[in-house]
Amino acid sequence: MFKRIALFLATNLAVLLVFSVVMAVFGIDPRTNAGLLVMAVLFGFGGSLISLLSSKWIAKMTTRAHVIQEPRSEVERWLVQTVRRQAEASGIGMPEVAIYDAPEINAFATGANRNNALVAVSTGLLRAMDRDEAEAVLAHEVSHVANGDMITMALLQGVLNTFVIVLARLVGRVVDGFLGGQRDDGSVGIGYYLSVFVLDMVFGVLASVIAMWFSRHREFRADAGGAKLAGSRKMIAALERLSMTYGTSTLPKQVQAFGISGGVGHGLRRLFLSHPPLEERIAALRQASEAGAFNRPSVVS
Repeated sequence: MFKRIALFLATNLAVLLVFSVVMAVFGIDPRTNAGLLVMAVLFGFGGSLISLLSSKWIAKMTTRAHVIQEPRSEVERWLVQTVRRQAEASGIGMPEVAIYDAPEINAFATGANRNNALVAVSTGLLRAMDRDEAEAVLAHEVSHVANGDMITMALLQGVLNTFVIVLARLVGRVVDGFLGGQRDDGSVGIGYYLSVFVLDMVFGVLASVIAMWFSRHREFRADAGGAKLAGSRKMIAALERLSMTYGTSTLPKQVQAFGISGGVGHGLRRLFLSHPPLEERIAALRQASEAGAFNRPSVVS
């Protein structure tokens, strides 16, 4: 836990330092509209892109995942062979395959691009699921990679961050002008700082709702992709297994949205879920299967 917090703080401090230096070197004044936009883009996209580029390294460090270089057992050999077949069928580069020690049934995919990804499964999943169910979970994660979900989420988060920074400060200027009047030197007063502080949080919450809505939509797509790769029967069985054993995820925050487990919450909390409830995902797969969406023969035996 403390290692995760330290990595998060170090990353954000590094981003602040680098962008502060860049703005000073190029003479960017955030008090002007143009300067504000440049600052918002730098800070809004900078953190998201750095998080994306370091996602594999952070995931390996925080989960202490063992990357399979040379399979040491029949299980490891099967994992690598299955991911290789699914990656070839999806038209992506072979991801790294890893196992991390955790009691929960879970798996995740991360990486900066479709040809440089990581697919990892928990020891709890290997103990609790049979081969058909585990194959479907791997197919779900490979589908995340093939769909470019990691990149899309990073870009979406960057856009949302940028809007939050710009809107909070523009509204803050209006509020400050109303409270203290226009200043000839272009300076701002306490009203500006208080407004920005509050609006950053309010707009940040709204941005999170939008990001999580997209994340839930993306999970349905990954389930459908997993069904096409491994077969709808196996994908439904895997989700049903998860629904019987789901617990709190121990994955680091950076990759929780790309794990297969999630979606526990009701009411307003549902707006902030990265995954739809498992029963909804199962129902969607069954409906698609009945409609003939997965009638094509499975490409993974």
